[in-house]
Amino acid sequence: MPTALKPWGGKVRVTGARGGHRPFVSWPLSGHQPWHPDVSLGPRRGGQRTPPGKPVPQVQDPFGVRVGPPGQNVTMEEGGTPLLPDSLVYQIFLSLDPADVLAAGLVCRQWQAVSRDEFLWREQFYRYYQVARDVPRHPAATSWYEEFRRLYDTVPCVEVQTLREHTDQVLHLSFSHSGYQFASCSKDCTVKIWNNDLTISLVHSADMRPYNWSYTQFSQFNQDDSLLLASGVFLGPHNSSSGEIAVISLDTFALLSRVRNKPYDVFGCWLTETSLISGNLHRIGDITSCSVLWLNNAFQDVESENVNVVKRLFKIQNLNASTIRTVMVADCSRFDSPDLLLDAGAPGAPPRRVFDLGNGGEDEAASAAPAPARGKEGLRHLLDGLLDGRAQPQLSERMLETKVAELLAQGRTKPPERSTADARSKLLIFTTGCLTYSPHQIGIKQILPHQMTTAGPVLGEGRGSDAFFDALDHVIDVHGHIIGMGLSPDNRYLYVNSRAWPSGSVVADPMQPPPIAEEIDLLVFDLKTMQEVKRALRAHRAYTPNDECFFIFLDVSRDFVASGAEDRHGYIWDRHYNICLAKLRHQDVVNSVVFSPQEQELLLTASDDATIKAWRSPRTVRVHQAPRPRPRPIFSWFASQRR
Repeated sequence: MPTALKPWGGKVRVTGARGGHRPFVSWPLSGHQPWHPDVSLGPRRGGQRTPPGKPVPQVQDPFGVRVGPPGQNVTMEEGGTPLLPDSLVYQIFLSLDPADVLAAGLVCRQWQAVSRDEFLWREQFYRYYQVARDVPRHPAATSWYEEFRRLYDTVPCVEVQTLREHTDQVLHLSFSHSGYQFASCSKDCTVKIWNNDLTISLVHSADMRPYNWSYTQFSQFNQDDSLLLASGVFLGPHNSSSGEIAVISLDTFALLSRVRNKPYDVFGCWLTETSLISGNLHRIGDITSCSVLWLNNAFQDVESENVNVVKRLFKIQNLNASTIRTVMVADCSRFDSPDLLLDAGAPGAPPRRVFDLGNGGEDEAASAAPAPARGKEGLRHLLDGLLDGRAQPQLSERMLETKVAELLAQGRTKPPERSTADARSKLLIFTTGCLTYSPHQIGIKQILPHQMTTAGPVLGEGRGSDAFFDALDHVIDVHGHIIGMGLSPDNRYLYVNSRAWPSGSVVADPMQPPPIAEEIDLLVFDLKTMQEVKRALRAHRAYTPNDECFFIFLDVSRDFVASGAEDRHGYIWDRHYNICLAKLRHQDVVNSVVFSPQEQELLLTASDDATIKAWRSPRTVRVHQAPRPRPRPIFSWFASQRR
């Protein structure tokens, strides 16, 4: 029996100490007969005991577990009329907690009927979960009672297993698309592959130290679960740290290829089943650089003599010491059938602006777009004056370098391809910035179908000398330090972990970003409309200072979103109601969380305490722990006759 489940009067109680779930009610274990008022109190007015020897009828408790015989109408007069009308019982039940309502519903048939009233459970739902009254019920819910049950009984908050095979901090977890396996990366420089069963077991451990890796930090299964992409920190000559991506076969666990990846926090990702995206960084000035994103064949070591295995996707200019990080791909073909359609914005509050670099219509968009013509001319005059010695520079060297880089890129940037909406296209998503080195913007670039193959000429060879950089399609500014991103299962919604800058703060020096909040805001963006939706989720915290980079990987399921935090807990929210449902305790920072893609009632968390914990819902735990009926000895009689 897991440590988070404690026997209590023949029942299972989900405790707050380990499970983190709000205490509500104890659900009887199957096979146990709990106390029931109609059985133990004996004969009384309006009720009667079950005669000796007569089978005791069984009923279902409010969440489908057998709990004992139904109560008779113990609150009736001799003539069969209830002593209390339903309306008065309803008013009494309104003042009770949900656990008391469930218990009172077992007293008699009248109370049981009132305890299932829809208006009653609507009030209980809004009051217990503290949901705003203007938030409607989940569109897929059949009743308020069932919705209360879903939020309480299906959240993975019960610890069922702790994995201790890693010897150092566990940084990242990823599930296969089938849900049968998952991978873990750690500071111990191994990539471990696990079988996901009722009892999780280790299948393979790949040690990357022979390849001069310092540690592993990220992994991702390809679409058909035949290959695993593992990203890590590579120690080059003179102790220069870069990144590297390794492709591992899940059939033989052989290392198929290695791809250099710089900086290492690009991480890398799959674009197709056999091609992956990596990055490379080229310095131009002191705080100016460019990032080149490459498309690589996963089998390049095998087919390099026959196949063009590398293609340049995009070349992006970086300003103010910023670089491209955290690359991921969203599939546009899944946008029109979302798992959950979210409403735009919070009640009474406008959504956060999204900066579209292509329209130039709004003030916010213009601030992110290239400078107006007057600004260009003013900058040219300033540079001409500096070159001629007629003007004294009023800008710092870093600011002057940024201004010059912007001017040089204005006529040498290829504009976005304004193609019609193609369901086969994909979106390349990454973190970037234009004000400081800390990632505070989200860059979005469309990848068209003809760009998704490594065959043919290298992308970019045909462009002229004037088209040196690629422009972004969209930029989202979150005015804070981005520390993690994740996609919903339908790929339509982007969830972003961000630590906000103070309101109204201005970046004066790109090497000194503003202070960041300890609270982590979980923002949600609709990638189809390019608008922020919902209000920010806030419950988790981080303490890493603003001059350091720290990633907290989050994950999204059909109904829930989860994230780690530096306060030694993982958190689970409901996507529709925007409420925190559970806190999952570890002994140190929680770096990564991941739902099983086939079973959202299973969640894994990884921590700096070198452990991986598996959490299941109370409903799943009850089902797995229910005693199984023994098979009847069909052949026992025949065996006895043969003797």
